[in-house]
Amino acid sequence: MAGGRGTRLMPLTNNRPKPMVPVLGRPVLDYVKDAMVGAGLKQIVVTTGYKGKEISSHVESWNQNDVVAWVNQESTPMGTAGSVRLLMQEIEETIVVGSGDSVASFDVMDLIETHKKHQAAVTMAIWEVEDPTEYGIVGLSDTQGGRVDGTLKEGFIVKFKEKPSAEEAFSRVINAGLYIIEPHVIEMIPEGEKYDFSKQLFPMVLEAGLPMYAKTIDGIWFDVGHPLELLKAQKALIQNKDKLPFPMPSGRVLDDGSFISSTAEVRGQVFSSVISGDCVITENSVVKNSLIMQGTIFDGVAETSVVGENCKLKGVDLHDAVIGDFVNETSLKIRMGKYP
Repeated sequence: MAGGRGTRLMPLTNNRPKPMVPVLGRPVLDYVKDAMVGAGLKQIVVTTGYKGKEISSHVESWNQNDVVAWVNQESTPMGTAGSVRLLMQEIEETIVVGSGDSVASFDVMDLIETHKKHQAAVTMAIWEVEDPTEYGIVGLSDTQGGRVDGTLKEGFIVKFKEKPSAEEAFSRVINAGLYIIEPHVIEMIPEGEKYDFSKQLFPMVLEAGLPMYAKTIDGIWFDVGHPLELLKAQKALIQNKDKLPFPMPSGRVLDDGSFISSTAEVRGQVFSSVISGDCVITENSVVKNSLIMQGTIFDGVAETSVVGENCKLKGVDLHDAVIGDFVNETSLKIRMGKYP
C-alpha cells in the first residue's frame, strides 16, 4: 500500500510520494519489498494514488530474479482496504499486505507460518511501544474471544482501540502495518467504496467472529510519517546494521552513530547525523542530529533538521526545520518550521 500523500512530511513530499522518501539512500517502500521478497514472495502489486507515476517507474526495477511487480494506480482514493479490494480478481490464495510508509524488520515467513498454525483469517504484525496513546492499540488473549491480557506479545486479537487515553490503554502493542489475509476477508470489503483496514475492516472481521491473530515483531519499526521519525529510523538502521537484513550504502559510520556517504565531502563538524551521497558540508558548518539528503551543498548550522535533495544553502541557521528539495537560499533562518 503506497497511496499516502505524506502531509506531515511536506515539503519533502511536494515532489515525491511518502513511500519514495529516502531512508539511508533507499525509498521507504523498498524496506517492505525486501521483507516480502525475503520470504519468497514472487508477485508484488503496489497500490498507489498520489504521484503514482514516480512509484511506477521505481517498481519496474523490482522485476528481476523471478519477481513480478507492478503498480495499480487508483483513479480516486480508495483507502487502505479499498485499494486492495480493487485487486480481487487477482487474489486466489493467502496474501501479504504491507504499508509502504514504514521501515521495519518484518519476518514475513514467520508471520505466514504463525497464520497457518492458528488457522487465522487475518494475522497482524504488531509492535510494542512505551506510550500507546498516539496509536491504535490491539488487545490480545490466549484464546479466541477470551479476556484481554495486556502482558501478551502474541495471541488472538479480541479488541481494538484508536488513540486511547493513558487510563483507557489496555495494552502497549500497536498495529505495525503488515497483515496476512485470507481471500474471503478481502471479499468482505464493499466493492467500489473507500474503506480502511484498521478503522473498518478489522473491527468488522472481529465482530463476525472470525479468528484474528497477532505477533510482535523483533528488531525495529518506524512509521516515517513525521520528520523526527525519519531521523530516528535512519539512526536505528545504522545502530543495528549488523543485525538487520537491509543493505547499507557505501560510507563511514562514526563513533557517535553518524553516517557519511562515500561520495560526500565533509569539511565541517558532523554529530549524530546522516550525510547522504554527493553532499558537501563546508568548513565552518555544524550539522547535529540532522539528515542532509542527496546532492545538497550545505553551509551553516543544522540541528534536529531535515534538508531535502539538491539544495544549495549558504550561511543558514536551521533548528527543528524541514527544507524541501532544490532550495537555493542564503542566510535562511528557521526555528521549528518548514521551507518553502
